[in-house]
Amino acid sequence: MEPQRRDADKRQASFLTTLRAVAASFFGVRGRKAHESDVARLNPIHVVLVGIMLAVVFVLTLVMIVRWVVP
Repeated sequence: MEPQRRDADKRQASFLTTLRAVAASFFGVRGRKAHESDVARLNPIHVVLVGIMLAVVFVLTLVMIVRWVVP
């Protein structure tokens, strides 16, 4: 393993960083450089958990909008 990769493995991304990365992927606006940085730092379990959480929030938001619009 090269030295740069080991340093990146040691630095774990914060919850906010994981949230931003997953939210950007929902919209498809993540750049290549940011994606490569995320791959090196993000914990896959955190990514899955945040993805599920954002999907639930998205679905609940749609349900609330529909209930508000349709009496």
